[in-house]
Amino acid sequence: MSENEKILRLKQVMERTGLSRSTIYVLIEANDFPSQYKLGARTVGWFESDINGWLQSRKRARENNV
Repeated sequence: MSENEKILRLKQVMERTGLSRSTIYVLIEANDFPSQYKLGARTVGWFESDINGWLQSRKRARENNV
C-alpha cells in the first residue's frame, strides 16, 4: 500500500466488480474476496490495490481454464 492509496467505498467496489452487496459479503465470508477495512463507526472501505489484485487474479484464473 502506498501513501496515496485510494480507498473505495462499497458502491465503487460494486461498480468495479459487477457484484452485488450480498455477493461481496458472501465471498468475504468464504475468504474469496478482500476484506474491508473499518474507516469509522459505520464506515468501511477497500484499498483499490486489493480490488485490482482480486480482479487480476480472477482474470488469470479464467485464462488458465480456457
